[in-house]
Amino acid sequence: MTSNFVKKLTPQLIEWRRSFHYEPELGFMEYVTTYKLGKELQKLGFTIHVGKEALDDDSRLGLPDEIALKEQEEKAVSCGVEESWLAKMRGGFTGLVAVWDTDKEGDHVAFRFDIDALPINETADVGHFPFQNEFASKEKNIMHACGHDGHMTIGLGVATYIATHHDNLSGRFTLLFQPAEEGGRGAKAMTEKGWLDDVDYFYTGHIGIQSMPVGTVAATIQGFLASTKLNAYFTGVSSHAGMHPELGKNALLATTTAASNLYAIPRHSDGITRINVGKIVAGSGRNIIPDNGYMEVETRGKTQEINQFMLDEAVRVIRAAANMHNVTCRIDQVGVTEEIACDQALISMIENWCGNSEFVKEVVPVAKVSGSEDASFMVNRVQQNGGKATYMLFGTELNYPHHHPSFDFQEEVLPVALETYVNIVKGGSVIA
Repeated sequence: MTSNFVKKLTPQLIEWRRSFHYEPELGFMEYVTTYKLGKELQKLGFTIHVGKEALDDDSRLGLPDEIALKEQEEKAVSCGVEESWLAKMRGGFTGLVAVWDTDKEGDHVAFRFDIDALPINETADVGHFPFQNEFASKEKNIMHACGHDGHMTIGLGVATYIATHHDNLSGRFTLLFQPAEEGGRGAKAMTEKGWLDDVDYFYTGHIGIQSMPVGTVAATIQGFLASTKLNAYFTGVSSHAGMHPELGKNALLATTTAASNLYAIPRHSDGITRINVGKIVAGSGRNIIPDNGYMEVETRGKTQEINQFMLDEAVRVIRAAANMHNVTCRIDQVGVTEEIACDQALISMIENWCGNSEFVKEVVPVAKVSGSEDASFMVNRVQQNGGKATYMLFGTELNYPHHHPSFDFQEEVLPVALETYVNIVKGGSVIA
């Protein structure tokens, strides 16, 4: 029985989740996380692909700088990551792909689980569940504030089921433990490596996003937006602000001019648009004309075409602000996502497979969402090649929103999500 397997594994799910939550790592620097996942998957008997075997080098977006990468690599050594593993991951080649081939004719089914954390300092409020139970992040300004600690835990649960029941399964299973989802940076690199090119069915999902009772599963979603992430660097000329202000070229003013005018971009009549300036750093002192400015920006749109409109306008505004203040500007694209259209045919299949579940109480056909997801590259690649794909939601109460220092989810959602995935595995590949 599926429920018996899930019940038996639930204590291990909780242990895995808390361990991952305690040791969060940012995108493309998930060295310890990748190692811990890989060792578990190796014990189960999966074929593991790490480093350049898993990721296309040229398709990675928004890589951390070399100093940050080396610092995290040194930290990984101190945390016990073996050199043979680190050698494959150095330079930001984190994440892995785990494959199980039953050597029996059947579908190729792929699952994606994201693994990165966010640059957020977790609350130390006594009412915060991870703090109460002593597994709040040990890292300053790094936190699993979006549920990815739960996602990779669920992935290990799915892998455990496949490994222990493979005699009764057919086809091939590919589990993608993806780095750098935040900012839309990692999925494209796995997609371009070819892992989705011959997949018949692709499933991924998210804990939360909208508050729903534990036991509720949304079989599909609607509403994820196409998005582009930009970093803008303004370079001016410094000068004494009192004696020779006329000799300076103020990069701070160019940066703030760009920021305020980005919000003046008109909305598009064909669908939803978004613009956000999330970070500005500029200047060095009150009596110095600032010669540098840095800004992190994102655009979003209902479709790729609408997002392209927002992107073109954003670039125009940023360059115009630089020209206005007579400074130079460099714009780097550091992340991207596409829109998602789930296959409606999978709704009835998921409803049927979960019909007699113990942990899944209700399957909702579709959930409305917003935001963006780089799993869009995987979904779209599978569909382009004739396969079917969906993005699911797993219900939990949300007392605080995603990306908040007090974010948390109910751990009871873990067996619900695992049972859903196990039902999918069984429904699509059990030998009669």
